[in-house]
Amino acid sequence: MGIKLQTFQKMVEILKKAEAIKKAVGGKPNKLSIENRLLMTLNTEKSIVVIELLQKDIILVILAAFVIFFELKIL
Repeated sequence: MGIKLQTFQKMVEILKKAEAIKKAVGGKPNKLSIENRLLMTLNTEKSIVVIELLQKDIILVILAAFVIFFELKIL
């Protein structure tokens, strides 16, 4: 899952505006930059998609194994 640089920059711009509004009421500064936090979020989303795909593949493999075992009368 990749995004264009222009899209990433637009997302950062929006987040900076939102953070300025949020910081207007106070609070401590973040240790990570907005860019790094956005990258972490996008990477997490990508990981979740991969995990969901792997879960589906694992279920299909298990079902296929049961069918093979049933046909061979191992179970």
